[in-house]
Amino acid sequence: MFVNSDNKVVDLQQRQAAQAQQADRVGDLIKHARGIAQKRLALLVGALFDSVDDALFDLAEKAENNLIQTRYFDGMREVRKKRQLVERLFQEALTREFASFGQVSRNGEESSASGGFALVDEHELEETLAVSAMAGKAANRLARPLYALAQRMSVLAGGNKIGDDNNPVAPKALCQAFRTTLPELEVDLHVKLLILKLFDKHVMGGLDGLYDEINQHLIQSGVLPQLKHQLPDLRRPGAPAAPGSAAGMLPGESPSAVPMEYDPGAAVAASPAGAMYTAATVSEAELQIELYNTVRSLLSARRAIIPGGMPGGGLGIGGAPGPSFATDELVNALTVLQSRAMALGGMGANYGPMVMLPAAQIKDELVGQLQRLGTGDDHHRVAAADEDTIDLVGMLFEFILQDRNLPAEMQALLARLQIPYLKCAILDKALFARKEHPARLLLDELAQAGLGWSEEADKDGRFYEKAKSVVETLLKEFDDNVQIFEQQLQDFREFMASSKKRAEVAELRAAEAARGRERLQGARKTAAREILSRIEGRRLPEVIRHILTRPWANVLVLTVLRQGEGSHPWKTALRVADELVWAAEEKHGDGERARMRALIPELDKALRQGLAMVAYHDNDVRQLLADLGAFFESQINPEAPRPERSEVAVTADGASAAAGETPVEENFVDELARQPDSAEAEPDPDAEVQDNYYDLARAIKVGTWVEFRHADGRAERAKLSWISPISSKYLFVNRKGLKVADKTIWALAAELRHQRAMLLEDVPLFDRALDAIVERLKSSAPGEGAAGDAHA
Repeated sequence: MFVNSDNKVVDLQQRQAAQAQQADRVGDLIKHARGIAQKRLALLVGALFDSVDDALFDLAEKAENNLIQTRYFDGMREVRKKRQLVERLFQEALTREFASFGQVSRNGEESSASGGFALVDEHELEETLAVSAMAGKAANRLARPLYALAQRMSVLAGGNKIGDDNNPVAPKALCQAFRTTLPELEVDLHVKLLILKLFDKHVMGGLDGLYDEINQHLIQSGVLPQLKHQLPDLRRPGAPAAPGSAAGMLPGESPSAVPMEYDPGAAVAASPAGAMYTAATVSEAELQIELYNTVRSLLSARRAIIPGGMPGGGLGIGGAPGPSFATDELVNALTVLQSRAMALGGMGANYGPMVMLPAAQIKDELVGQLQRLGTGDDHHRVAAADEDTIDLVGMLFEFILQDRNLPAEMQALLARLQIPYLKCAILDKALFARKEHPARLLLDELAQAGLGWSEEADKDGRFYEKAKSVVETLLKEFDDNVQIFEQQLQDFREFMASSKKRAEVAELRAAEAARGRERLQGARKTAAREILSRIEGRRLPEVIRHILTRPWANVLVLTVLRQGEGSHPWKTALRVADELVWAAEEKHGDGERARMRALIPELDKALRQGLAMVAYHDNDVRQLLADLGAFFESQINPEAPRPERSEVAVTADGASAAAGETPVEENFVDELARQPDSAEAEPDPDAEVQDNYYDLARAIKVGTWVEFRHADGRAERAKLSWISPISSKYLFVNRKGLKVADKTIWALAAELRHQRAMLLEDVPLFDRALDAIVERLKSSAPGEGAAGDAHA
């Protein structure tokens, strides 16, 4: 106890207890954040090492010489051997970073990196530059979530400034932590730089989810819950703001979205728990409301200048303004129109299923129906807000019928929902103002699912019939209870979840089959190159040439697939091939014949084992070894009859020198030998053209839908399902997960260039429609000039 200047007694023990409690809470938050980071980063680093193995294998296959190939194979073995060690050391480095941060939060002292100058060798300099570049790129890309995270971590650190140097999960810290593990890998610099490049792709590229999860955890714990991912003003002092922008505002942001200047110390002092802060920001819901209000304002201005429109109000039955029709009166009239649309299978008496009613005709039919129902008198009118809603829904469905993302059949089907959605919009104005409105989500998900529809992919009609049943249920049963949209949304989601599971299984099989084909093709090329390097230019006995180019080539393929190049079985199989080629040479002197006698049992054993591995039939094995034995006998005993040598000699360019004989039956070794060099191949005008279409093809992400147009006029839609880590080929599947095509980047770029392929947008239908409507209304607004009028 002590007494202060106001004679008030202060209980030091209570203050210390409160401080201890606060420290414990901060410690728990840091510990939980560390757990999130360790879990997510373990998955990302695991994906990194999986891709390293594939990448090194691919580089080894394409190596220009044996030295480079060996370097990559050695790198593969070293990475496989040390992978677990590197992963553990990285996690330990991450733990140390969090421990240092916890020390800052407890002692109020910032950790400082060691400074000074030091001489570094060229290799270390290259590593440093690579690490610095990837950290900077990630920091720029993730500036918003990283800024919000730094502010929240600053609260945990007792108000100390948190930046790239002392944030344990900042890109710079993670890159440095990973770099500290690299000395454990005794690999070439090129291999290290490859690993860093893949670290950038898989780890730095996957930090979005990590930052979002930690930010969300701290928000739920009350740490600056109202702070949004806004950046401070990064302009230099005195620099003017961009036109139409406030200081510190990013392009496209409203001034109200700019954060106030943030003082971490003041934020901590202002909060009893040290974790409360209010920032000026606009939520997603507010942005939607603002967009909706913009649309209504533009519609109002448009209505005022359209002939026949009434500046003071909506469309009336007579010629003069009067009372507005009540909402229930409009809904009743629309229900009658909806029933007619259902009965006729279209949108009205004069329209088939492929056509929707223009907004003007909707108004005419609506007013006529109200008159037939005896609602109101000649002076009643449709309220201005309802007239705007009719126009807005009309433009929404006009967009649907023009949306290139949707097949024509899906456009026609969804267009039938015009009246139900008009009723919903009149009953519930939140349809256009809330992204999560069930009716809006239902239309978005129907359109997204329809994106990949085609008759070919939906031969049993399950998807089309399901979408049709949703449309017809709304037409039949939607009266004035908008809950039906929620029910249909849930039902459709359950259907799609079931379909997605089946498609994912088929998609996985397609990817596995493609991966298997590529591995087999790569293994065959490797085996063929090894055999050709040993037999080219040689005239071998037919029995030995037969063994090498067919059964033993298959043994090599299977060995590559199972054990890999560089393995002991692989080296043994190559040694057998070398010994067979040596055995085919004429033997001079007793020494060579003695070595030949000693070699025969070893070759016999190795050949039997290898041929059994590739399921060679026992009778064929006996015949083959008998023929080989006869040849070996002729090599050992000069008096024995000698079998004729093959007059077919494989040359370096793959040609065969024949002397009156038909070459042996085709096999993949001879196929590779006959392939022309790339320099001799017919030039392709689209090959290796790096233009905007190439960039577009290269940037395409897994999950993107593409429409391919065939020569016969057929259009086929497919999703990019998998990108080969070996050949970089793209595998496309239909909505059922079945393979449609596989293409190289160059081939896809050529399809895009010649308009035989079109990328489809992955943006919700409602969002795209509203953007298009705003642009359309702005282009026709007063004061926009001739350009806008022409566009309209």
